[in-house]
Amino acid sequence: MTTLYAQPYDISAAGFYFTSADDYAAKAARAVNDYGDPVEEFEIQFIDGEDLDCALAGAWGLSQSNVADFLQAAGNWDDREKIAFIVAVGECGYRFDSKTDDPGQLDVDLYEVDSLRQLAEQFADDGLFGEFPKHLSCYIDFEAIARDLACDYAMTEIAGTRYAYRCA
Repeated sequence: MTTLYAQPYDISAAGFYFTSADDYAAKAARAVNDYGDPVEEFEIQFIDGEDLDCALAGAWGLSQSNVADFLQAAGNWDDREKIAFIVAVGECGYRFDSKTDDPGQLDVDLYEVDSLRQLAEQFADDGLFGEFPKHLSCYIDFEAIARDLACDYAMTEIAGTRYAYRCA
């Protein structure tokens, strides 16, 4: 469960914790400052939840205008969709409209590897560079291949896991 906090911009008002869009709407409607005036603007802060959802909130640009969409995405998207969103929007600068766009359609290449050298080795094992005879495999310069891959790929860490990615 994801817990968020609505911090009023009005310093004479108290904020509140919430876990759903309905909970936020109800508490925001009742929020008043010390003078009895309604509070209209809140900063939304991620307080508790999975590390992946915290990274998703950062890439989402969490605010009071999109908090309901964020909570829906955090609850309904699978991990692969969340990671693709974090990379596409947070790292590559893609635009995403949660009302019309599908996270499965984000065009990024993702590989769970610790380094570009490991990605180069994976590509070689997958036959991306053609077949290498076994007796020559120890002569392959994976560091050079990794440097070449760095022209198209970058590394990031999301929720404690490292990924190589390429924005298409």
